[in-house]
Amino acid sequence: MTQPPNQPPHGGGFGAPQDPGQGGGYGYPQQQQPGQAGPYGYPQQPGPYGQPAQPGQPPQQPAQPGPYGQQPGPYGQPAQPGPYSQPTQPGQAGPYGQQPGYGYPGPGQPGGPGTPPGGAGGGGKGPFKGRTAVIVAAAVAALLVAGGAVYAVVGGGDDDGKKTESKKKNPKSSAPANPGDGSGDGYAGKEDLNEGRQADEAKVLWYKEAPKAPGKGADAPGMWVKDGIAVKAAYKELLAYHVDGGKPAWSAIEFPQEICAASPQYSEDGKIAVAYKNGIKSGADCNQLQIVDLKTGEKGWKKEIKEEGLFDSTLGLELSITGDTLMVGRSQSGTAYSVSGGHEKFVARKKDEGACFPAGFTGGDRMLMALSCGASTPTEHDEIVELDPESGSTKWTKKFPKGWRLEHVYSTSPTVLYATNQDKKQWNITTLKPGSSATRSEVQVNDDFAPECGWGGLGRDLQACAGVTADDKYLYLPTKKTTGANEIVAISLDSGKAAWRQKSPQDTSMLPMKTQGGDLLAYVEPSYDSAGQVVSLGTSGSHTPKTLLKHPAGTSKIENGFFSKAFDYVDGRFYLSTTRLSGSAQGREKLMLAYGK
Repeated sequence: MTQPPNQPPHGGGFGAPQDPGQGGGYGYPQQQQPGQAGPYGYPQQPGPYGQPAQPGQPPQQPAQPGPYGQQPGPYGQPAQPGPYSQPTQPGQAGPYGQQPGYGYPGPGQPGGPGTPPGGAGGGGKGPFKGRTAVIVAAAVAALLVAGGAVYAVVGGGDDDGKKTESKKKNPKSSAPANPGDGSGDGYAGKEDLNEGRQADEAKVLWYKEAPKAPGKGADAPGMWVKDGIAVKAAYKELLAYHVDGGKPAWSAIEFPQEICAASPQYSEDGKIAVAYKNGIKSGADCNQLQIVDLKTGEKGWKKEIKEEGLFDSTLGLELSITGDTLMVGRSQSGTAYSVSGGHEKFVARKKDEGACFPAGFTGGDRMLMALSCGASTPTEHDEIVELDPESGSTKWTKKFPKGWRLEHVYSTSPTVLYATNQDKKQWNITTLKPGSSATRSEVQVNDDFAPECGWGGLGRDLQACAGVTADDKYLYLPTKKTTGANEIVAISLDSGKAAWRQKSPQDTSMLPMKTQGGDLLAYVEPSYDSAGQVVSLGTSGSHTPKTLLKHPAGTSKIENGFFSKAFDYVDGRFYLSTTRLSGSAQGREKLMLAYGK
């Protein structure tokens, strides 16, 4: 699984509000996510088996006979063990807590331009309130600046693909990344991140210090590693570096206004989509779309995204790529374009005379669309459909019962869905059979799981979760760390039961990244005084973690200091970047690091 962008540090299971880091390291302010109350972001709940809860701890699962006891079956059907019967993890958005689709925030939700990640200072709402729809995407920009750089200004191509771009005279490449030995540029570049490195530790191959950010802070979305080039997007720029030394791969691109969306995926020919605002005001639309080639930095076609209908909105966009198709999701619709040609392929609109509104899309192996149907009516429910990425035709539809909300898609191949029920405080993980809406299995494991699920800029960022992946046999999920090491649990996709589990090699969380060559690759997060690791676990036979890279201890504070992060392991190198910049620690925080041997 490629690591999607925008993942705050984990601390709650299945999309729960996240702990914004310990001590606000490296300039990140202590902030609370919507629905938080108490030091760890959870309202006080009754403890297990009726015991009083500890202040601020997540609610515990009630005592049940057997794994889940004999409870009503799926969606209120006769009793069956397990399906749709597990207690919901804290912090999930309840069904339809906002307007239909993923447009405007609903009544009583935090919102408005300038809202920091996680909402307006804590809120005190219950853990299952609906997520704010547009505010994060509308309020938080992306930032990346390289010191001492001169940039090419994007004008892009017109709708016909003709280049109308303008550049500053004699554009120069951005400053190279720092080598990590204290000989780099800027304040941070004088640090030797490999000082004191032990023989068994990997080294920092290169790193880039973070740029100055607006006082409110800024996003630094996306991280793409392809064909020996690492690309980072933020604020108004895209920067690209050769992975083998940190030298610039192509001239930095500067956009006229803040970047407000980026596609986590790239197309078959290595192109990404970036959207930026049409002005500097807080209510500026996120409607300027630009295609960029990751290998060359060449700008492709450019479009202004139009709103369709009274309740459609371009305050925020959701961009996803499947093959050669770019889906541009908006508040109540989505438009699919050809990445290579720029022409419109189809429009995903509301259906059933306006009763069902698009509420999120996936990219990657499959184009899935979530639908929010019949909000505030007796027929209120969610649906998910698979769309043909070329024609927009529906391949299959799965309807969720009333009260159940689709929160995340953990995997598109196989299709693994995570849903919650606000009223019953239950959660469910369902794997579908290939090419259909039929159920293959439902998770029957009674653990407190904790993948890192970010706050979506729109109503539902279906692919916002890191630390979870799947292959053709297993779903790999991390348990929540309480005391000591956590575990990765491999859950059979045929039975929904735990096939095996493995403890983290140190007293921190171990997060699944992806499977490769028959092994599961995982990131072991750093502790206060021990840096992170990249390990491999056999998916058959022995599952004992084998260390691939042990990061130098001198970078533990940097790894811990990221408010939110993106990470990936490609060709023997580990890439770690922040997806959120503060506006206070200018020049003293890191943007991106590359580790290797």
